Amino acid sequence: MPLAYWCVLIAALLPYVLGKYAKRGVESDNRYPREDYDNLPPRNRRAYAAHQNALETFPFFAVSVIIALTMGAPVYLVNVLAVLYIVLRIAHALLYIFNQPTARSMVFAVGMAVNVAIFVLPVFR
Repeated sequence: MPLAYWCVLIAALLPYVLGKYAKRGVESDNRYPREDYDNLPPRNRRAYAAHQNALETFPFFAVSVIIALTMGAPVYLVNVLAVLYIVLRIAHALLYIFNQPTARSMVFAVGMAVNVAIFVLPVFR
């Protein structure tokens, strides 16, 4: 199985890691778990925002990898770009949590460009 598919799994799990981190050290009512986020301290709220962003960007990444590999893009190149995407997503989350908005936005933009690159790779085979 290509490394890129393992990256899809990592990207799928990353939002849940961030969501768990967002609630770390905070009392939580499991009957109404989404209502807790409004009362989180700032760093935890930013972690929750990173969680939401990771959920929002996951579908495009997963579809891009699947399309690229099923349409004959070079597996090695898809793998490299998928790993780069994961590194960028982790960096994005850390920059979000540690309140670095300019760097975070730049990393987000590069991550989206990597997604587009993965998606269009079959055109250049």
